[in-house]
Amino acid sequence: MKFINYLNKIKKYLRPNDDFEIKQEISNDEIQVKIDQIGTDSFGLQGVLILKTDDGKEFPISAFSGEVARYIAGFRDGQRDTIPTIYNLIEQLSEESELFLVKVKIFDSGNALRANLYFSGRKNIILRNFRASDAIALAAYYGVPIIMSKNLFEQQAKELS
Repeated sequence: MKFINYLNKIKKYLRPNDDFEIKQEISNDEIQVKIDQIGTDSFGLQGVLILKTDDGKEFPISAFSGEVARYIAGFRDGQRDTIPTIYNLIEQLSEESELFLVKVKIFDSGNALRANLYFSGRKNIILRNFRASDAIALAAYYGVPIIMSKNLFEQQAKELS
């Protein structure tokens, strides 16, 4: 229900002539992924997840907190009653500013995965260079697309083989 309300709020701010690209289409060098599996290590300290494309390619991510993994799993299962304070902060700022998260782009930054958060509304803004795990959690919470570069997937495939 929360997502439907969120979607209805977004629609009134989408403008067809905007220069800001918030369309669901992705470029030829990008790929949309979905959370396929999520879990933690045996101690519950480290999160692990597998992102998957529609054609079955997989991209594993680890080395993020078990707490974030549990939130992502809960969001996927529709549990949205309790969210971490920082996500609540983003939600409140977004609502007050009439901004809505529309997509998340994950990229490689040296030894870590990072993400950009794309917001639309009164203004269109991109929040850059945030932890990929938190961005994935927000994408799961709001049900927005997660985008990655195809090159990042290809690099991962080479490392796994």
